[in-house]
Order: sequence, then structure tokens, then C-alpha cells
Amino acid sequence: MEIEKAIKLAKNNDQKAFNYLLDIYWDNVYGYQLKHTQNENDAEDITIQTFSKAFDKINTFDENFKFKTWLISISKNIHIDLLRKEKKSISQLISNDEKEVFQVIDESPTPEDKLITEQHLAKLLRDIKKLKPHYQEVINLRYFQELSYKEISKELNEPMNNVKVKLLRAKKLLAEIIREK
Repeated sequence: MEIEKAIKLAKNNDQKAFNYLLDIYWDNVYGYQLKHTQNENDAEDITIQTFSKAFDKINTFDENFKFKTWLISISKNIHIDLLRKEKKSISQLISNDEKEVFQVIDESPTPEDKLITEQHLAKLLRDIKKLKPHYQEVINLRYFQELSYKEISKELNEPMNNVKVKLLRAKKLLAEIIREK
């Protein structure tokens, strides 16, 4: 399959085209992120987010540009957003003469926050149970058991790209279920 043809098919929601594009460009995006984050898990997570966002916005892709460049731009922006979020977690740096004091925001949850979180988790679990069992399983393995994609691939005895696509689809379906409420 040619890349241009795959992009056109992907714009029409062809799952094989999405898989093809994921297979072709995964190493490029992952390699770019690994070089910048120097952390395999972060690089993998950002790469998944990149493909998720790209496939959601595939209709905005302009054929006058290279698909790889478009994906790398999306990936770069996701990484920048994550870095900005990290920066916000430290409120300020104060320097007094020779001693430096770091003031860090206390983000530990209050009892009310814990109760709200438990309620949200219960709702989320109910929503997850509305998914097909194979989607429930992949979400459980990734987000509750915190397995890497490689570990999930071994656990399910499926190729890693299938796991990535299945997780991507599960997240989209879960988002639709949540939005419907």
C-alpha cells in the first residue's frame, strides 16, 4: 500500500490504513521522542498520544506536506505541553543569601479529594465495564496494572502494534461513553 493511498483510506476511517501508517511511522516518532525524553515509557506514551491525536485529526492533514513531518510536529507539541505541565507543579524558587528554599505545592489529597476520586473511579470502572471484554482487558493491563506495551503484548500473546491499536480504540470508545453522559 502506498502512503498517499493509506492516508486517503485513513481519512475514510479504514482501520487497515491506520495500522499501516502506525507500522510505517511508529519507529520515527518513537525514536524522535526517545532522543528528546531519554525515557522509554515517556517516549512510548507520547508516541501513542501522537498517533491518537493524528488519527483523530487525520482529515486536517494537508497532502502538500510530508506525513512524517506532520506526525513529528504533533509529537513535539505534545512533549512541550507535558513539559509545561511539569513546570507548573513547582510554584517558585526563593533564594535568601546562601540558602535556597524550594517551595513546592502540597498536592496531597484532602479527605474530600479522596472521596471525590473514589467516586470518579467507581464511575470510570462502570464505564469501562460497558466496553467489550478485550478492550476492558487492555485498559486494565495498561492503566491499572501499569504494564508496558511489551509486557501487554506478551500477556495477550499479540503483536505490540495490535496492542497499541487496541488500546487506542479502547480509549476512544471509553471517551465516547463518558461524553454521552
